[in-house]
Amino acid sequence: MDWDHMMDWGPMWWGAWGIFPLIWMIGYWLVFLVIAYLVYKDAEARGMNGLLWAVLVVLPWIGMLFLLIYLLKREEIGGSIRNAESILDERYARGELTRDEYLRMKEDLKRGRE
Repeated sequence: MDWDHMMDWGPMWWGAWGIFPLIWMIGYWLVFLVIAYLVYKDAEARGMNGLLWAVLVVLPWIGMLFLLIYLLKREEIGGSIRNAESILDERYARGELTRDEYLRMKEDLKRGRE
């Protein structure tokens, strides 16, 4: 046995590649977890399913694709109230509501925003 090369037999992280691939991999996952957490919080604030989007973003190979889809698809904060007002306006325009009903419901929506 050649004792000069005994040091080459050590564990992988002591070898030529060292522990750096492991550190890089952990860092890579931490970045995806942080991004997933931020997407979760943002989606929940916008009334969307935060857990679904966080899981889709954390998947490393397709995470960037889903992050892009999320950023394009996400709704504005408070968008549902503006949507409710437009539905109310449409119902009034079609004659489904009287003027008093329309004004009362519009006031209810404004109070719900405050």
